[in-house]
Amino acid sequence: MKQVHIDAALQILADLGLPRAQRNERSALTLLALLDLKPDRAWSDAAAPLMGITPIMDWLRDNYDKTYAPNTRETVRRQTMHQFVQAGIALYNPDKPERPVNSPHAVYQVSPDALALLRLYGSDQWDKALARHLEQWKTLAERYARERDMKMIPVMTPNGTMQLSPGDHSELIRAIIEDFGPRFAPGSVLIYAGDTGDKFGYFDQERLAGLGVRVDSHGKFPDVVLHYVERDWLVLVEAVTSHGPVDAKRHEELMRLFAGSSAGIVYVTAFPSRPSLSRYLAEIAWETEVWCADAPTHLIHFNGVRFLGPYAVETAP
Repeated sequence: MKQVHIDAALQILADLGLPRAQRNERSALTLLALLDLKPDRAWSDAAAPLMGITPIMDWLRDNYDKTYAPNTRETVRRQTMHQFVQAGIALYNPDKPERPVNSPHAVYQVSPDALALLRLYGSDQWDKALARHLEQWKTLAERYARERDMKMIPVMTPNGTMQLSPGDHSELIRAIIEDFGPRFAPGSVLIYAGDTGDKFGYFDQERLAGLGVRVDSHGKFPDVVLHYVERDWLVLVEAVTSHGPVDAKRHEELMRLFAGSSAGIVYVTAFPSRPSLSRYLAEIAWETEVWCADAPTHLIHFNGVRFLGPYAVETAP
């Protein structure tokens, strides 16, 4: 039954009009995994478990004796699952749409419409059901895409609104741009904002070059770069939701990356909240700043005696 199911899945992919690049054994097996369709089960018994890429590969090994090397995970994700999602066959993170794109907990699930259709494969209802599905499959794919787009996070930039991938990291980037910037670098111009889905979400390369910084690779960029025009500072901000702060190593990396800058450099680590800051206190580099989104009007200076001094205290009359 193993080969029978694989051949059937290949035929289904062809019937659904998937591109030729997805009409192969890898994609057929992936479809069987999404349906939890083991060799001894009928198509009418197809299910819809939540599955990540690695669990899919483990399932194929255990049920169809097909072992894929670990380095083929990206192939399965990019050359099969992306197309399944676009075609409305599968949903991406239906349990938690705001999950970041690069999360290790990302999962897929066969869509309700596809599940209902595929349970009819081999029955006398298949041909009519397939015809109905093909009439509306573009509409289905567009609907699922719209549902995910509704979860995107809008952020204002000099060129209008930028859409960031859903997730805590993007929420913090939005807070940096919309709350931190106006308070501590008023009138600043956004130069760069990364995104977990498209890591170059916004990049004014020309303006950065005008400040003396020319880069070939953006892999080590901070999450947000602001040009505080009034003081001619470049404010480099790392958003910490899963990765670390501006520690001594990161501070050195950023110093080298922005060494050609004609503007002064300010290093900032941003956290969602003060409790999230506590686990990183011992790592934060001196001569940097810390900002917490839950206390947006305050800044913590890791700068020693430079800011030592009394504060005026108002007393009751």
